[in-house]
Amino acid sequence: MTEKPKLVVDDPWLEPHRDAIERRMARLRDELAAIRGHSRTLAAHATGHKYAGIHFHAPSNEWSIREWAPAAQAVSIIGDFNQWNRESHPLERGSGGIWHLQLPAAALQHGQKVKLHVVGADGTRRDRIPACIRRAVQDPVTHDYCGQIWNPPVAFGWKHEFDPSATGAPRIYECHIGMGGEEPRVHTYREFADSVLPRIARGGYNAIQLMAVQEHPYYGSFGYHVSSFFAPCSRFGTPEDLKYLIDTAHGHGLAVLLDIVHSHAVKNIAEGLNDFDGSGNQYFHKGERGEHPQWDSKCFDYGRTEVRQFLLSNVRYWIEEFRFDGFRFDGVTSMLYHSRGNKSFGSYDDYFGGDADEDAILYLQLATELAREMKPGILLIGEDMSGMPGLCRPVEEGGIGFTHRLGMGIPDYWIKLLKHSRDEDWNLDELWGVLANRRHGEATIAYAESHDQALVGDKTLAFWLMDQEMYWHMEKADPHPVIDRGIALHKLIRLVTLVLGGEGWLNFMGNEFGHPEWLDFPREGNGWSFHYCRRQWSLVDNPDLKYGWLADFDRVLMDLSRSTRLLSSPPARLLHIDHAAKILVAERANLIFVFNFSVDQSLFSYPIRVPGTGTRTLLLDSDLSHFGGHGRVDHSFLYPVDAEGVMRVYTPSRTGLVFSAG
Repeated sequence: MTEKPKLVVDDPWLEPHRDAIERRMARLRDELAAIRGHSRTLAAHATGHKYAGIHFHAPSNEWSIREWAPAAQAVSIIGDFNQWNRESHPLERGSGGIWHLQLPAAALQHGQKVKLHVVGADGTRRDRIPACIRRAVQDPVTHDYCGQIWNPPVAFGWKHEFDPSATGAPRIYECHIGMGGEEPRVHTYREFADSVLPRIARGGYNAIQLMAVQEHPYYGSFGYHVSSFFAPCSRFGTPEDLKYLIDTAHGHGLAVLLDIVHSHAVKNIAEGLNDFDGSGNQYFHKGERGEHPQWDSKCFDYGRTEVRQFLLSNVRYWIEEFRFDGFRFDGVTSMLYHSRGNKSFGSYDDYFGGDADEDAILYLQLATELAREMKPGILLIGEDMSGMPGLCRPVEEGGIGFTHRLGMGIPDYWIKLLKHSRDEDWNLDELWGVLANRRHGEATIAYAESHDQALVGDKTLAFWLMDQEMYWHMEKADPHPVIDRGIALHKLIRLVTLVLGGEGWLNFMGNEFGHPEWLDFPREGNGWSFHYCRRQWSLVDNPDLKYGWLADFDRVLMDLSRSTRLLSSPPARLLHIDHAAKILVAERANLIFVFNFSVDQSLFSYPIRVPGTGTRTLLLDSDLSHFGGHGRVDHSFLYPVDAEGVMRVYTPSRTGLVFSAG
């Protein structure tokens, strides 16, 4: 009898699904054995991008052009080099559906625009962008995309070595390069590197997560409708500019994560992979299964070996070519289930029944294994709202191999609370249950809000709390009850989420100081305006405005997390809930956290039973005046624990207090 998977040992409720878990493990073993039998290593298997595409080979002084288009009737290369002649440079069909052509060194030049002309299985004749192109550029007048030969004469010179395994618990700053500046325009990789990265490092974060890096034709898609998977977004600069950003981040001690999109792809035929060879599928499922109705996009066929190899090669490419330190895999829930996760998850049966997409699970297991093989210590974050057991457990234990999952229910909870409940009606049992509820042994990235909550159609926490009053009453010399409440709760929400919510932290750029406006990309409905597609750093830099208070609190919060190893510690323990007084007390990392959610009750000499007997000191007080509070707590006071294990504190309303180890 085979040894029981550790995933099942640790969670006996999974015993009825042991066969399914072992079947997944066996399929992965078989696939890895086949890959290693053919390519020796998984990393060597993931080199499709080095074979397919357009490459210059110095030893032979020639170019190779290769493209996988198994059902195509004919393929030719066209571009600046041959005046876009569709007949002059045909490719020859080879084995495995690979079309190929060799050209002398002088035939193609760095910077030239190119495409492939594909005669499809259905007789269509289309000009297509090569699937593994390293750079795709958009014509500023026609807005059409072309591939571009990218073979710079001098290779980028990396200056900084970086080991992601030294990062520890991640404190992630989620970023969008294009909106990273204050001017109403698209900003660049280099501008971000020089102007924004120093802010992030000073803010106490140890990682950045870059959105919208893979090339996408529609700016407003936030980068989630990818067209060219191997091409860094050309709106923000060249591939070397992106390398400069990553190298600069490493110099600041920041790990760099890529928001990688392998869950779906843009439907556009002219720019993307859709119906590349005219067969109706190739990269994607045929028919209805290949359509994602909620996202208006195409769904990959993970059961096809060539598609898995294409995506695995993409993982290797971003690690090897650009030195990314990890990935946030977008839309994992949609990948895991045939239903795309568009259902409720009420029992373990929902994770292991017929709805589970075993092909996608195999691909994700291979991808996480490959990433670890390429870069030990890499961060692998899965965006899954379903709660798939084992998502963040090693594959050898029966898991899928991610290091962290996103705590997606937490921001939804805060928005629901602020939208539908009065402060006086907050249920602290429910609050504890939502924030502390996560699978044992599977690390979670906690966050109070991300880019999702900043988009038009929703509101950031700051906007839910303060709304239009932010436009008129954010000067420090202008006290206002709505702003006072908003600042107090903004700090309290972030503190309690950090402490209770997970083993990592995420914040979208600007949210740490309560950026006052939503995100809205240039579009026809707003007159193609960039007004809301930027970050107003001048607000937090202005010493006369209250935004600096929130930024200062966030920086101290990040520093506290780092210095106490809070996020690396076991989950918080609930010590006390007082429903009448609206007080919640928890312990984590041997620190005591006292949260007072009361609207108006500030309690003196409030008794709290705590572990240990040593005298404690106050480490953090959200009510300090330089955080925009009222400065009601005396910081010279010590907090002894009596013989009964009770510590007495003054807990002001709408305040979070953190006490040192005893």
